[in-house]
Amino acid sequence: MAHAPAVLFVCVHNAGRSQMAAALLAERSGGRVQVRSAGSAPAPEVNPVVREALAELGFDLADARPTQLEEQTVREADVVITMGCGDACPVFPGKRYEDWAVEDPAGQGLDVVRRIRDEIDGRVRVLAADLLRPTAGA
Repeated sequence: MAHAPAVLFVCVHNAGRSQMAAALLAERSGGRVQVRSAGSAPAPEVNPVVREALAELGFDLADARPTQLEEQTVREADVVITMGCGDACPVFPGKRYEDWAVEDPAGQGLDVVRRIRDEIDGRVRVLAADLLRPTAGA
């Protein structure tokens, strides 16, 4: 991709998994990836335990707000990562889609959310490395 790749993370409430993934990818890519997140049925706020788990790594989600998934947001993405949103995410040709089977942090304690955070972080690191890998002839 000649331009900065755009990645959209989607889950149901946009209050946990997709928020963590977006924050982690923005950091792990050094800002070289455009990152957005959205939910098919957004919650009123980001899960406070998710905020706490990310704060342990130095991330501040104080200004983060769940966002409604919109067709245009999907159109603008190069890569769409879904995490439990089912068929709510529209599919467009030419996009890279991945579905990450990651446990939902809703209603979980900090120890479980830390495990989920770390799993997402591992996946994000692989994604960042793949998206930012120099292409042949570049």
